[in-house]
Amino acid sequence: MVQTVIPQLRITKAEASLAFYVDGLGFKVDWTHQFEPGFPLFMQLTREGQTIFITEHTGDCEVGGAVYFIVPDARACFAEFVRRGAPVGEAPVDQPWGNCEFLLTDPDGNRLRFASDNGAKAAVGNEGQ
Repeated sequence: MVQTVIPQLRITKAEASLAFYVDGLGFKVDWTHQFEPGFPLFMQLTREGQTIFITEHTGDCEVGGAVYFIVPDARACFAEFVRRGAPVGEAPVDQPWGNCEFLLTDPDGNRLRFASDNGAKAAVGNEGQ
């Protein structure tokens, strides 16, 4: 399956964000763009076939975005992030809708949720509809 959408997240300090995404989460920098030295950075990062854009440009998007990553094994992913020294919060949790998920927040408050199918799909009702 080819990724057909690339989420874009606003960052305010590229150095702190790169440390978080590259050192802490294992993303690789595919490329960076900067019109001139001292201007905002725009970067493409990829981790295990999943690509995101991060941008310092104020007009591109707002801080506080969210991305939902589907990974083969959320628990193994969480353990990798712990080994890398990423600032992780709560451990992965089995959700009623059948996924195992955990949430991280980047230095700018963007929310990154990592999820995998836990193999035990629960019946999710249509309450309130």
